[in-house]
Amino acid sequence: MSRKKTKQRYCGIGGQAVLDGIMMRNGADFAIAVRKPDGTIALEKKTDKKKKKNRLSEIPFIRGVVNFIDSLVVGFTSLNFSAEVGMEDDEEEPGRFELFLKKHFGDRANDIIMTCTVIAAVILAVAVFILLPYGLSALLSQLIRSKMILSIFEGVLRLAIFIAYVALIGLMDDIDRMYMYHGAEHKCINCIERGKPLTVPNVRRSSRLHPRCGTSFMLYVMVISCVLFFFIQVSNPLLKLVYRLLLIPVIAAVSYELIRLAGRSSNPIVKLLNLPGLGMQKLSTREPEDSMIEVAIQAVEAVFDWRAYQEATFGPQEAQEEDGEDSEYDYDYDDDDAYDDVYDEDEEYYEEGDGVYNGDDEYYEEDDGVYNGDDEYSEEDDACDDVYDDQAYGLEPEKAREASKDSEKIRSEEEAGREIEELLENDL
Repeated sequence: MSRKKTKQRYCGIGGQAVLDGIMMRNGADFAIAVRKPDGTIALEKKTDKKKKKNRLSEIPFIRGVVNFIDSLVVGFTSLNFSAEVGMEDDEEEPGRFELFLKKHFGDRANDIIMTCTVIAAVILAVAVFILLPYGLSALLSQLIRSKMILSIFEGVLRLAIFIAYVALIGLMDDIDRMYMYHGAEHKCINCIERGKPLTVPNVRRSSRLHPRCGTSFMLYVMVISCVLFFFIQVSNPLLKLVYRLLLIPVIAAVSYELIRLAGRSSNPIVKLLNLPGLGMQKLSTREPEDSMIEVAIQAVEAVFDWRAYQEATFGPQEAQEEDGEDSEYDYDYDDDDAYDDVYDEDEEYYEEGDGVYNGDDEYYEEDDGVYNGDDEYSEEDDACDDVYDDQAYGLEPEKAREASKDSEKIRSEEEAGREIEELLENDL
């Protein structure tokens, strides 16, 4: 059965999962939607005034470092808001450090706390993903004399630590739910970029993998650092460590350009380079609940007019194609191997397996007696049986069953008559 192919169009929005919610960003505007303990959704929209004035965020390579730092600040701000919403029923006394900052810095206390948090997070990331692999490889320098082998070992160790980190933190309940919201974020963006109206059923059918993802960006950082550290070789251990620290902005800048290209380009080589990042997203995303999708949709609509975007990008007809809220077929999504999201060569995500959405606004299965797309049911056996369909003939279920029994009785009497005639002919 042919599958309708819709080319994915870059829409420019991005986001981040937070505690029981999602932050969606469009340019300098970002909105944080969080599911409150009572079931309602808290929504806050903000504008990053510094990003509006900062022209460095538009210069290639320099923008990578600027946007990375800016994303960290906005990300921690969003996390802080989601934590406050989650604990709004708990009356907690401010700590001594918080009281000290508010006493001496007033309204700037929150900015100082956020700056300290970002700096601490960067230092921790550098220590775990840069210094730790370097230190472990340096311990083996007495046993392994080849600098090339040591560099390869350091790179492999760095990748292993990153993959293990993403996988292991997902075992925590709070992070597992955050991964589900991460999946909802990707599904919303994919739904918009495919020209489908942003409804829960349409988002549910979209892929949870997306080329422009922070997980893919971090994987680029790990791989590019391995390549650079491999080719830049010095004998002095201290100087080698200094080089690694100085190259971090360069690595972030190159990684940003690659992830930006991956979200806009259909070049086969670019898509091939992005496949490992899509694979990593299998670890950092989960299939979300419908309630999580609702939160994501509210965050999107607070900062992005997806209807105007789709009408301008796909045209009024294509943008209005909807397969969702009014459909009579319930989509029972099962996150097993048969429903895994696959990124194909035609710039679309699709799901393989029987009984899934095939892109043509209909469902199909290979089993017998199911809906086949032509408003009828079929079976291999009993295809010629005179069975009355209640909808086709307008009969009530009880009368339909009686009609079916009468039909079977008539056939049985006819067969018995033929057998008696054959016996009489043989005797004669």
